[in-house]
Amino acid sequence: MSVLTPEQIRDWRPFSVQNDGLTPRDRARARADAAGQWHDRQYMGRRWAIGCVALEVTQRCNLDCTLCYLSESSEAVKDIPLTELLRRVDLIHAHYGSGTDVQITGGDPTLRDIDDLVRIIQHVRSRNMRASFFTNGILAKRALLQRLVAAGLNDIAFHVDMTQERKGYDSEAALNALRSQYIDEVRGLGLRVFFNTTVFDGNFHEIANVAKFFLEHADVVKLASFQLQADTGRGVLLSRGELIDPDTVEARIRHGIGSGLRFDAGTVGHHDCNRAAFALVANGHAHDLLGNHDYAQTLLQDTAHIDFDRARMGRTAARLLLHALRSPALLARSVRHFSGLAWRMKRDLASAGGRAHKLGFFIHNFMDAQHLDCDRIGACSFMTITADGPISMCVYNAKRDHHLLQPIKLSGSDCDHWWDPLTGKTSATRADAAKPTLTRKTARGRAKTKLAEELQHTNRPRTPIPIEVIR
Repeated sequence: MSVLTPEQIRDWRPFSVQNDGLTPRDRARARADAAGQWHDRQYMGRRWAIGCVALEVTQRCNLDCTLCYLSESSEAVKDIPLTELLRRVDLIHAHYGSGTDVQITGGDPTLRDIDDLVRIIQHVRSRNMRASFFTNGILAKRALLQRLVAAGLNDIAFHVDMTQERKGYDSEAALNALRSQYIDEVRGLGLRVFFNTTVFDGNFHEIANVAKFFLEHADVVKLASFQLQADTGRGVLLSRGELIDPDTVEARIRHGIGSGLRFDAGTVGHHDCNRAAFALVANGHAHDLLGNHDYAQTLLQDTAHIDFDRARMGRTAARLLLHALRSPALLARSVRHFSGLAWRMKRDLASAGGRAHKLGFFIHNFMDAQHLDCDRIGACSFMTITADGPISMCVYNAKRDHHLLQPIKLSGSDCDHWWDPLTGKTSATRADAAKPTLTRKTARGRAKTKLAEELQHTNRPRTPIPIEVIR
């Protein structure tokens, strides 16, 4: 493992648009190959050019998570102008092409003006990309979601877990009531529903029950993502304990759903970062959808040339079916695989009236900010879009302030202007942003803890402290 030095992290730059004659998937394959991650089970570079790209529409949040990835400066900056966000959507498309999954996130994006959110989603869909919405759910009421669906929203992901310290909920089991409420809020809207759960020492013993909850709601929930604790941003819990790693979390999930679900049928990016498994759920029981590795690899390789459009899954399914009909060998293997799966599920299918639901489980193993592995960054499948291009999410979190505090060039019809992230004002000339200050109102995470400690040792009035002094 080659860990980046602080100087290398500081100098790490976003990807720029290349005019090398290669397709986005060709470049993804080259990145995976350079990191030793190109093999028969690699999805990135075959199915699509990237796993997903985060578009942060605000740094504001109405929660204060103990493992927050935002920086101490996040609450001090203004929301990026809409025109710049639309330009970044175009930049995502320029790098990765149609079908890319764009995660509209923050902070919490519900704090952004709803008209802006509608424009952003419409622009994502106009570029034939998939629009996903990541929120803690507090303000994601049905009326708002209906407007977003009308604009073209495809997916919604709710972040709910004990790191958020929501009042009135003292366990993950108690939070299931809130999860159920969110499920009811989106039922019938036609959205694919995801849930994100941060895994840390305080809830590891409950992960099996959390997985069981998602199994029981597979009629609505389509993906359950478990994200392992990482020491990054303004979070106060720092590094995870030795008990938590992808293997132990995987075992907890399998225990919770009562199935030997396998997480190694395919790889998305680097194998140390991501694991995925997919089940068919009938009568409350999970059956491994891709348990036959030979078939899974054959299917992936034989259909790699097909344009896998995640923004229009119906069209993609039709393309896959047409290809299978034209490929007798693949069709025969598919019939054998799914007929065998149906036979193993026969009792559950009979009890469920023939109904079954697909449910995915994903494990994200994020890196600590001071322990960024070069190969894992090189094969990263989870990017954040910046003013200059996409960059690995783990690197971005390690140097978030560098991107947040840079003036942004806004192109107008007559001339260019520079937008100041701390004042929200524009000017004709570029000027470095002033140093942000921290107050009782804006303090979060580690800075909040330090402020509290200082206040305990002095009776003097509190004055704002520059961010670099806090650190």
